[in-house]
Amino acid sequence: MKPEYDMKNAYRATEIEHLNRLRAGKTRITIMLDDDVLNAFRRKADEQGMGYQTLINLALRDHLGRQPLDEEALRRVLREELNRAA
Repeated sequence: MKPEYDMKNAYRATEIEHLNRLRAGKTRITIMLDDDVLNAFRRKADEQGMGYQTLINLALRDHLGRQPLDEEALRRVLREELNRAA
């Protein structure tokens, strides 16, 4: 490593267009996760060839897309299953 670097020709990340496009619609946050949870996401992300933060984002998006099973939906499913069994 050099003791000093010449940064006079360097660009800020906000000056690089493709980096700005990657950040569009995203917000930087700080979050505390359990070590075992984070390690599991890192392992799974390595297996799938993606970043662990991307995998966490996909898991959160998937969870938000799920509809809770309310009483009406449960009754409908039970009726359908009982009718099939009859």
